[in-house]
Amino acid sequence: MSIRLSSETLHASCVALDGRAVLITGISGSGKSDLSLRLLDRGFTLVSDDQTIVRKQGGKLIASAPSTITGKLEIRGVGIVTMDTVGDVPVALLVDLTSDIQRLPDDSRERPILGVNLPLVSVDAMTASAASKVALALDRLGLKV
Repeated sequence: MSIRLSSETLHASCVALDGRAVLITGISGSGKSDLSLRLLDRGFTLVSDDQTIVRKQGGKLIASAPSTITGKLEIRGVGIVTMDTVGDVPVALLVDLTSDIQRLPDDSRERPILGVNLPLVSVDAMTASAASKVALALDRLGLKV
């Protein structure tokens, strides 16, 4: 007998723009919080930093922060700061932070989470254009929720 989870806590940061959330995954130290901060400067709003709860609802994934870290963002060298936040946002895009980037990746890459296929892009968080790439990918590839 298999058990189907309806929610999961991911090691991911999450930001949102215009009612669509972007999950940012990567190994510890890969730049999740730093990229989130740069996206906040572009008009995104924080959903969660480092740990994000996703739950399946009506065929979509909904992102929110664990109550213990809601509205908190760790800024390396500064500390933990309080930020405006939004919760219960439909997830439209998954960003995987890596330094191994394909020059011309397949636009149809996806990764399933809780049985929902999310469009997937790989970004090197350490590049100056990382936030621009995420914003463009959300607009071009992100699910319309």
